[in-house]
Amino acid sequence: MELILASSSPRRSHLLREAGILFRAISPDVDELSAETNPELPPHELAKINARMKAEAVAEQHTGSLVLAADTVVYCSGQILGKPLDPQDAERMLTLLAGNTHEVITAVIWLNHRANSVKEFIGRTWVTFKPLELGQIREYMVQVHVMDKAGSYALQDRGEDIIERIEGSRTNVIGLPMEPVREWWSQDCQSRN
Repeated sequence: MELILASSSPRRSHLLREAGILFRAISPDVDELSAETNPELPPHELAKINARMKAEAVAEQHTGSLVLAADTVVYCSGQILGKPLDPQDAERMLTLLAGNTHEVITAVIWLNHRANSVKEFIGRTWVTFKPLELGQIREYMVQVHVMDKAGSYALQDRGEDIIERIEGSRTNVIGLPMEPVREWWSQDCQSRN
């Protein structure tokens, strides 16, 4: 059975390829919810709703396939940080994260229409940033494309420059906690034999 990754994220694709999982990526056509438009939603619910919308949008067009979708948010000091709106917003986020510990939350949805099953997982990882001066933040923003990343940073892109400590799944911080994904892939592969 074909696996479709409902995402245009090169980081999620890289993690799947690195794990030896065969898949095809399709960008879902959905209007994601944001903390600004839905302030009543806790971070894990916001991520879960967005991941489910992505999975269902792709699954409607590919009912015979397995569909994997994810959504990542960064939660710091009572604020949900998604992708930055502009460079000033990215700078604001990185300034907030500097010297603090925040939570990276990734909701993962695995749809298997043939088995009529939906699996869900919420990954949680705590990341502590180094104290950073404004000049260091701006230098990081020049070196790393931050505009398409929740919280305006990437563990895999010069993360050592800004991150002091990680507690939990590193792949969750990159955007796809691979621990449940490997398990689900193995289960669905075995069920086909």
